[in-house]
Amino acid sequence: MNLRPLHSNVVIKPLKQEETTPSGIVLPETAKDEKPEQGEVIAVGPGKKLESGDYLKASVKEGDKVVFKKYSPDEIKVENEEYLIIDDSDILAIIS
Repeated sequence: MNLRPLHSNVVIKPLKQEETTPSGIVLPETAKDEKPEQGEVIAVGPGKKLESGDYLKASVKEGDKVVFKKYSPDEIKVENEEYLIIDDSDILAIIS
């Protein structure tokens, strides 16, 4: 993939949401729509440029699995693959 994010943007490959819980309960569409989204970080921009000229690096790195705000990312398609571009500040947590 030749996609290099700028500024504090992060490229994420979305992870598919489970439609059933491990105990076998089927989740309705409304429950899935309200959950934060998850994905894997594919690329990270150089960071936010500060007034001093230095960069504040992103809080994630390539390969991290993250949870982010559902309506924050922009959806793009590159080489028939779907990716999301999101600002580092809209990432809520790293999944370990």
